[in-house]
Amino acid sequence: MTARNPIVAGQFYPGTEKACRTEIEDYIQNRPAKAKLPEKIVGGIVPHAGWVFSGDLAGMVFKTIEQVNKEVDTFVIFGATHSHIGNQAAVYDKGSWLTPLGEIKIDEDLAAEILKNSKDAKANPNAHSYEHSIEVQIPFIQYIFKNAKIVPIMAAPAEYAIVLGMAVGECIKNMSDKKIVCIGSTDLTHYGPRYGFAPKGAGSKGIDWAKNINDNIFIDLAIEMNAEKVLIESMVNQNACGPGAAAATISAAKKLGKTKGVLLAHTHSNEVMERKYGQTGEESVGYAAIVY
Repeated sequence: MTARNPIVAGQFYPGTEKACRTEIEDYIQNRPAKAKLPEKIVGGIVPHAGWVFSGDLAGMVFKTIEQVNKEVDTFVIFGATHSHIGNQAAVYDKGSWLTPLGEIKIDEDLAAEILKNSKDAKANPNAHSYEHSIEVQIPFIQYIFKNAKIVPIMAAPAEYAIVLGMAVGECIKNMSDKKIVCIGSTDLTHYGPRYGFAPKGAGSKGIDWAKNINDNIFIDLAIEMNAEKVLIESMVNQNACGPGAAAATISAAKKLGKTKGVLLAHTHSNEVMERKYGQTGEESVGYAAIVY
């Protein structure tokens, strides 16, 4: 199988190796996690916007995993489904992915086990062709975990995501010779006229509500590891764009013995714009960094 080429390099993140490395180094050096960390991390929630907005939070999660776990053999990455909708998760089960940092291989053994043990997963590399939510995470893994492999899985916001996560967790338990971490890729509330969601009106008051109320409802449920309510809440109040990915990660982490998550950071695009460029707007997208 040929390698998957990057589709958002040069758009969501830099298109050259040197620029990628420079940005990643800046993120992980300037935004360390300050929370009390667990002794072992089995999962994490990361945002997937352009790096200029959420790269520091994504980098924080991966750097925290390295700080705690030291090494990781494989990352199972559950992605959002912006461009694919189906009644089964789409597994990229063979070959490799390319980014400006080079090639990263698929853990074909783990992918095969997941497909064998989950009726909710199907080998479907083509579904990943135009989806960015997993791709933007890959350079962080390549930079921090040079020998790691990946299993990319797109999981829709459906009940099957919870059962899928349990199956993945069981597969990980059975492959005790490998150090495996699950990652769920999701942004939070997309607020403002551009997104067709502004129940508290346009402007700063609505954006504050999106972060401090709407985002936090989702974050609290994710920290308490309530995968079922994560799915329901996201459908009712539109506070996550990758709730299936988050639910699958939470479910897998519970199967691996975790009972609570740790919030590392929470922000939104308007805060980032104001901090970096002194500008604000009428829209915002929320981002959170969580580990289990």
